[in-house]
Amino acid sequence: MTVIPVDLSNSPYDIHVRAGLLADVGAILRSYARDSRLLVVTDENVAHAVLPQFAATLSSAGISCAHFILPAGEAGKSWVQLERLTDWLLEQHVERSDHIVALGGGVVGDITGFAAHIIKRGCPFVQIPTTLLAQVDSSVGGKTAINSAAGKNLVGAFHQPALVLIDPEILSTLPTRQLTAGFAEIVKYGLIDDPAFFAFCADNLDSFFAGDPDIRAQAIIRSVQSKARIVAADETERTGTRALLNLGHTFGHALEADTGFSDRLFHGEAVAAGMALAFRYSVRLGLCPADDGMRVTALLKRAGLPTTLSEAGVTANGAALVDYMRHDKKMSGGTLPFLLARGIGHTFLSKDVALDDVAAFLDSDV
Repeated sequence: MTVIPVDLSNSPYDIHVRAGLLADVGAILRSYARDSRLLVVTDENVAHAVLPQFAATLSSAGISCAHFILPAGEAGKSWVQLERLTDWLLEQHVERSDHIVALGGGVVGDITGFAAHIIKRGCPFVQIPTTLLAQVDSSVGGKTAINSAAGKNLVGAFHQPALVLIDPEILSTLPTRQLTAGFAEIVKYGLIDDPAFFAFCADNLDSFFAGDPDIRAQAIIRSVQSKARIVAADETERTGTRALLNLGHTFGHALEADTGFSDRLFHGEAVAAGMALAFRYSVRLGLCPADDGMRVTALLKRAGLPTTLSEAGVTANGAALVDYMRHDKKMSGGTLPFLLARGIGHTFLSKDVALDDVAAFLDSDV
């Protein structure tokens, strides 16, 4: 077992990473179950693939579980589903001492954490991420949210989990596209401030996708360690350090909006295209060596990820995509901060980007 602490002054917690961990989850969660019962939130896909074994493991430890099933995909992160979920929790007589379990990918974790934050003014919750993207990104750091008509993750709160349990073995149940989408978030940590980790991703890409358990575990652990370090330094994005984790997201969220927050473009795929765009835009501004921009695009392409608007299935022009960006929750005083790069491993937050120039870049980038 690798245990990674998230050192927050008010709400510290641990992230456990171990192959086969889900087989022992009952013993681990026994102390989190009030009156030997857990409330579990999942989605349709995970309910079919994982929930029966998960419930059986809890039962063998003397824990019963009531479960709530969300629609799979971004459709599960809506006002309608939040209302359904909170109504169900109240029907289950949830108490503030209950630990609500999020068993699923990023959508499940986001809406479950938000519901836990607002139900009875706050309940603890446990993250058990079942997708690669959730394991290395959304399950760590306490960002919770739902989508609205105006955009992605615009309604939410910071609500840290009480515990995160990561089992790399569960990745064998994922479709290749899900695995590929998660790999984009792994690459992101190398691009932010760790060029050696970027090189690790490039050197071990084939082994990772071939299922090498050691390479997968290393990639997950190093990603989680990076995010835990950044979150501990800036839990609620007050200093700007945590904003580095949004590399690729300003562009990416606009691409997701254009594709209707649907399975046409997974979040990780949008982030991949967003990171490639951010590096190419940095090259355009003379900030980043052209060779680094090409290396980023090449690695993402090798992984089977989109790196251009057309590859992401986006048909909107630059002005339309910039209009989506204007709804970004990071907008302040009419200015939108952008994550740009001076090279691989040298990402920084720029607050003087002209949106008209971004639109022109998007129209010219082919």
